[in-house]
Amino acid sequence: MNTNIENRDIVVAALKHAAPYIRMYKGKTFVIKVGGALFKNFTNSRKFLEQVAILHQVGIRIVLVHGAGPQSTKRATELGLDTRMIKGRRVTDHDMIKIINETSRKLNTQIQEICLELGLSAVGMIGADEDLIIASRRPKVEVEGIGLVDYGFVGDIKDINHQAIQKVLDEGSLSIVSAISADAEGKTLNINADTVAAALASKLNVEKIILATGASGILENVKDPSSLVSYLDISGLKKMELDGSLADGMLPKAKSIEDAILGGVPRVHVISFSLPDSLLLEIFTNEGTGTLIVESIEALTEAEQATGN
Repeated sequence: MNTNIENRDIVVAALKHAAPYIRMYKGKTFVIKVGGALFKNFTNSRKFLEQVAILHQVGIRIVLVHGAGPQSTKRATELGLDTRMIKGRRVTDHDMIKIINETSRKLNTQIQEICLELGLSAVGMIGADEDLIIASRRPKVEVEGIGLVDYGFVGDIKDINHQAIQKVLDEGSLSIVSAISADAEGKTLNINADTVAAALASKLNVEKIILATGASGILENVKDPSSLVSYLDISGLKKMELDGSLADGMLPKAKSIEDAILGGVPRVHVISFSLPDSLLLEIFTNEGTGTLIVESIEALTEAEQATGN
């Protein structure tokens, strides 16, 4: 058999394998959250957005929520400012909120530009504008092992104008949402992008949330990349947190995952954005590449339990 025929057979087999998933998810809405780390490398960001474009082209409605953490940290360092993180959450003072606002808007525009280059209709939406995400400044909170903490200009979501996002989806475009917000007086507030993704997903009654991170998924041992957990339920996730298996940025993720699932989202996936084709493999195969989280293990199909995702 010559190479052309072999390649043809591979393509046909892949299409046949993907067809049931395309039928299942066509017309459904996914929220995909990507951290700013993805966009530090143009090649990686383009490759990932190419996968997003394929999902869009087969009829899946996509809301892409992004943060700008590394970009904000880099800019703060350039200006001689310190960055302080507590339990994976950024302390945001007056100078830092200005930086976050600036970098988030710039990154949102850059993502739109890549989408346009890929022929993907995309609408950038800034959470702090036009009452898209209304929040209130978080009061001081007691943090275990630290005491009372003032996170500064950090918001707790009060309301989301999900109708505006739904309108973009209904018009056939991808919605790109920047995870900043504003209070009732219009003051910009920082919000963790995982938190925004979870709140949006619950409002939009989505089929899935995909959290694309630098890690391969949720690891039983954060120092061992081979300790990937294929699937979990809420009780298992809480146990990992209590056992100390979750640390730093995974802690706010775990809270957002729980909020999303209890808010009605059937499945949450944690995948690596750096693994080739991770998004397509996660959606169009049972095996997947990362960690699948559901409310209870009983919600998984036999195939999902047998293969991981």
